[in-house]
Amino acid sequence: MLEQTFLVDFAKRYTAAWCSHDPASVASFYLSNGSLCINGGIPAVGRSAIADTAQGFMRAFPDLQVLMDKVLVRGEGAEYHWTLLGTNTGPGGTGNRVHISGFEVWKFGDAGRIAESLGSFDERAYRRQLEHGIDPG
Repeated sequence: MLEQTFLVDFAKRYTAAWCSHDPASVASFYLSNGSLCINGGIPAVGRSAIADTAQGFMRAFPDLQVLMDKVLVRGEGAEYHWTLLGTNTGPGGTGNRVHISGFEVWKFGDAGRIAESLGSFDERAYRRQLEHGIDPG
């Protein structure tokens, strides 16, 4: 079972990696053959592919901020809940701000790194915000 103190520290550092705008830093939290799957899509397998996925968000949102909402121990794994804020001003961007929340279910492997992350967020709300911006109110 994971220790809560390890997990909170890990999640804070992972959040900081996303905010650093350094995709290799995000990928370093994964095993060399680790995977990241978002909304049931094709998994990014290996650090290079995970860095490419992170780079896609960082490029789309040059002012990207990721906030850690909470992290929970779940058996041998964890749930990392986050909020993403940013303005879609990257190449081909809409210029609209987004504010979405989601979570990742982590399975850990050796050396305290992520073996598998299954990410989820409301893709419909994300697409709507890309097109129209954040809903007022």
